[in-house]
Amino acid sequence: MTIRPILLHPDPRLKRRCEPVREITDALRAAADDMLETMYDAPGVGLAGPQIGLMSRILVMDCVKDPEAAPRPMVLLNPEVTWQSEETNTYEEGCLSIPEQYAEITRPAEVKVRWLGLDGATHEEQFAGLWATCVQHEIDHLNGRLFIDYLSPLKRQLITRRMIKLKREKARA
Repeated sequence: MTIRPILLHPDPRLKRRCEPVREITDALRAAADDMLETMYDAPGVGLAGPQIGLMSRILVMDCVKDPEAAPRPMVLLNPEVTWQSEETNTYEEGCLSIPEQYAEITRPAEVKVRWLGLDGATHEEQFAGLWATCVQHEIDHLNGRLFIDYLSPLKRQLITRRMIKLKREKARA
């Protein structure tokens, strides 16, 4: 397993819609392992393909926060929301591609998601709480959308400027 570099906003790949996964290959399985390793190392609770430059509809997540509880790594291929609650939740979201920037984002409190697993089977699960927020955030990535796209143009511009400055500083280091 390899920890992959995470793309930082602004990067045109983060704004592109990803292609569906057509077949489950050893390379895709290896990429999923790398994504989980990268996510845990960051540390984060979710990571989508485009964040490591993989322009396929793949995401990984594990929202188990309790250090005493067993981790629950999940790999979702071609995920789609099939139902969402009318009730909403607001979470302070962050993103591994937009480090140290956070904003209150309101999303459906619960969602039902269908996806293809690495086992080749179709899975469906209803998510609530942080899991629901995370899966929606990561699916947004697959559609070329970032959490800052939910903010006002002014706030989005401010965060983008901070990220450009951060990228410049990293390039000099």
